[in-house]
Amino acid sequence: MKWWHQAKFGMFIHWGLYSLIGRHEWAMENEGIPVAEYEKLAKKFNPKPNAARDWAKLAKRAGMKYMVMTTKHHEGFCLFDTKLTDYCASKQACGRDLVAEYVNAAREQGLRIGFYYSLMDWHHPDGAKCAKDEAARKRFVKYIHGQVRELMTNYGKIDILWYDVNWPLTPEQWEAAEMNRMVRELQPDIIINNRTGLPEDFSTPEQHVRGEPEGRAWEACMTMNDSWGYHKADDAWKTPKRILRNLITCARDGGNYLLNIGPKPDGSVPEESVRILNTIGGWMDKYGHTIYGAERCNVKRSAFANFTRKGNTLYVHVYFWPGQEWAIGGLRTKVLSAKLLPKGEPVDYEQDEFRVKFSGLPEEAPDNPISVLELECASVPVQDMVFVRMNRPR
Repeated sequence: MKWWHQAKFGMFIHWGLYSLIGRHEWAMENEGIPVAEYEKLAKKFNPKPNAARDWAKLAKRAGMKYMVMTTKHHEGFCLFDTKLTDYCASKQACGRDLVAEYVNAAREQGLRIGFYYSLMDWHHPDGAKCAKDEAARKRFVKYIHGQVRELMTNYGKIDILWYDVNWPLTPEQWEAAEMNRMVRELQPDIIINNRTGLPEDFSTPEQHVRGEPEGRAWEACMTMNDSWGYHKADDAWKTPKRILRNLITCARDGGNYLLNIGPKPDGSVPEESVRILNTIGGWMDKYGHTIYGAERCNVKRSAFANFTRKGNTLYVHVYFWPGQEWAIGGLRTKVLSAKLLPKGEPVDYEQDEFRVKFSGLPEEAPDNPISVLELECASVPVQDMVFVRMNRPR
């Protein structure tokens, strides 16, 4: 998983028939839409060719290193060419294998490739009754395993398999261990997430950043607004600063950040998503080296900054710029030098056993949305706020 830990930042793509409704990717369930009514959308879903090229270019511009696309979401409609159902893009109005287009686009931009695949299926006739009907379970599991085999066989090297929602079966009923053995036989270098109910390679906190104990890989998946799929009325957009703060926290705590886009029915990316990702890309051009390959960092406490670490180098990411003088408390490791990035101008500082105090800095934030200081330390930086609380002179 070395490349994955180095990458830190990826693009999630939620795209399917629900984009035509434009009211959230769970519209079929939330609005109680009958299967026969919903599946008519397949006769209208005909996005522009190679929309995925725009996604891949946008991902690369934003500083992302890999992509994960929904090959089949809960609605059951397959964006890939499958022999196991006609409910797929290649056999409906679209007439194309949209997953193949995505794979080609990602490879053109040098990005690693991930496949999302939902185990839960609202369309398949056995998708709900499989929990109580053994014959239905066997049919449904055979279908799921068969589609996963197709995905692992027909598109060359795949880097990530991102399962979702193992309702209504247990890992044993899904025969998940057997399925993943098959996956690894076909794709020996693949990374698999934990959403079959088996731990596998990494954990997947959703819509929040929550790290795992050291030694356990994890990836926070989050949206830019409140929806995964295209939702034309959802204007609850996160700011670029908020998104970068999430990315920094993931990097600090040894995790990755998978940030979602929800393309429109024609495959185009909502304008606000493009604006946000372009802003993030501008910041990553200057400061991406403080994120990629970052190691777990013990330094966490500040009211206006966050931190990442590479070796003995501590990066101070200041999102609320305090002004000309400010300090980081509890840094017990000797600081050898301090510089203001991206140009590397020296910064004046004083250090005692309770804090490192910086001075002579600009009154206004030198960069937007987040400014960065680089501290070279004598050893791996350590912060001890209990020491400050117990020993500070009174």
